[in-house]
Amino acid sequence: GYMSIRQAQAASTNITYKILFNDAVAMTGGQPVDGVITVPAIANQVRSEGVNRIAVLSDEPEKYTNKGLFPGGTTFHHRDDLDAVQRELREIPGVTVLIYDQTCAAEKRRMRKRGTYPDPDKRMFINDAVCEGCGDCSVQSNCLSIYPLDTELGRKRKIDQSSCNKDFSCVKGFCPSFVSVEGGRLKKGAVLEVTDEFSARVAALPAPALHSLEHNFDLLVAGIGGTGVVTVGQLITMAAHLEGKGASVLDFTGFAQKGGAVISHIRIGKSPGTLHQVRIADGRADAVVACDVVVGTDPRCIRVLAKNRSRVLVNHTEIPSGQFVQNRNADIHMQQRIESLEAAVGPERLETVQANDLMLSIMGNTVYSNVFLLGYAWQRGLVPVALEALLRAIEINGVNIEENSRALGWGRIAAEDLQHVVHTAGLSAVTPPAKTLDEIIEHRSALLVAYQNAAYARDYRDFISRVRDREQAACPGSTALTEAAAKYLYKLMAYKDEYEVARLYTDGDFLRKLGETFEGDYQLTFHMAPPIFNRGLDALGRPKKSAFGPWMLAALKLLAKFKFIRGTALDPFGRLADRREERELITDYRSMLEELIDGLTESNHAIAVECASLPDQVRGYGPVKAESIRDYRELRVA
Repeated sequence: GYMSIRQAQAASTNITYKILFNDAVAMTGGQPVDGVITVPAIANQVRSEGVNRIAVLSDEPEKYTNKGLFPGGTTFHHRDDLDAVQRELREIPGVTVLIYDQTCAAEKRRMRKRGTYPDPDKRMFINDAVCEGCGDCSVQSNCLSIYPLDTELGRKRKIDQSSCNKDFSCVKGFCPSFVSVEGGRLKKGAVLEVTDEFSARVAALPAPALHSLEHNFDLLVAGIGGTGVVTVGQLITMAAHLEGKGASVLDFTGFAQKGGAVISHIRIGKSPGTLHQVRIADGRADAVVACDVVVGTDPRCIRVLAKNRSRVLVNHTEIPSGQFVQNRNADIHMQQRIESLEAAVGPERLETVQANDLMLSIMGNTVYSNVFLLGYAWQRGLVPVALEALLRAIEINGVNIEENSRALGWGRIAAEDLQHVVHTAGLSAVTPPAKTLDEIIEHRSALLVAYQNAAYARDYRDFISRVRDREQAACPGSTALTEAAAKYLYKLMAYKDEYEVARLYTDGDFLRKLGETFEGDYQLTFHMAPPIFNRGLDALGRPKKSAFGPWMLAALKLLAKFKFIRGTALDPFGRLADRREERELITDYRSMLEELIDGLTESNHAIAVECASLPDQVRGYGPVKAESIRDYRELRVA
């Protein structure tokens, strides 16, 4: 790269070079950078080539205390100013250089696990009741540790504490649902410690019939980078090596260390001489362990499968992909992916297990999910190495030996008695049935009573009753329009103003969920942008958020008591443009529903349902919600 900068400078090219200094050669596996390279050295090197305008950005710009190490004229900025600095540099003739200094987030997480990098005593938590599912936190942070959370009131967001890199850029999302938790610790699963019952169950497990290796055994492991997929391959091949067998592993890791697709081709034979290639040929896989269903249904994985030969184990857990970061409504289509695997091998040769949920509940961390799947696969005879060798490989790996051995044991138990593991984890093995229309209406009515009062809820029920009567008259037996109206009229009537956000923080549910996640002595910080604390605009032209200490909880509790003045002349927030528009949306939606039911017929019923569902687009707070309302109004006109 340095030679291209020299050439561009010699040719007087109008160009800005962005140099990433992240302590690692990340695209090829996170190796340390060779030689002694520093940000001041890079800046001085490009200055020696004649580059005059140099800007340095960092998540910690305050660390540059000795600016004399840099060439004159170098400017220093926080990473939040990246867009503004780039726009400035593009207007400067000739070559300019932007140096972005920030340690690779994936490497940070690894080093923190090893105790070689500072680990801030702080975590972020999302109050899902306040969350609107707008996805702005994902847009601002581009982080795959923000997971989808499907609730009765729609898809929200949650933070996967096991994979969080503690970058905290998600808090820049314009939403009051983010809370910093400082001090304390993550609450571990109730059965984290080894019990006599667990040891007895593991000891009593039958030994599976392992592959004879008369023919080489081909196993493909597919998953997401940063979750231990490569480690699973290493454990298996090391176990095979310890037994004197032949083993090879070929990892396709793509460009992303963390969050990218990882596909490991593992081949095991009686001796090294029996292995003549490291890649599994099409249709030749004996088994596939799909640690992630999206990667597991990648064409590269599907084509190694064959009916009457391949067996498949799938982690039935939705893990966010890059598509989810960019599209708040992204759907991985779990069922269709499972069906595509069934079609490839046959339903009797496919098994699914909710590894992430089980390990989070039992071990307190989803990081053990892939080793859990390894244990499950071994017990099913899909990993042709001895158990003793596999346990020894975990010891040689030297990372969380006891925990990984336990996760392997839980996987083995699950293969023989999944219901016991599900029960131990406190999870439900059966998906609860969907609510009926009457249950939906009653549920939303009860929430509106808590939101405002009984009269407000009665007004809601009366209107929905009219929609229901008209739908039955026009389309006997159909309830789709009424169900859409019941969900989305509630959504608009229960708009989250200052009083409702305060209530949702202080009704007891938030503190209960917080207590289920954290333990110990912790302190809360609330990240909000209330209109009475206007601090100006941020780089995106949006109101700046402020941090409020634990005292905010008492203030919110007091504010929640004033919900009775909502929308009245005494409401200090009611005159805000946001609040006025939210009330207008309710009136507008009711008018639209009146039009729909007045002209409702069987032929236009489907279109009416689609129109009644349009408020699903309306999400978020402040400028984010304003943009979604504009989209809603455009669709409303269309």
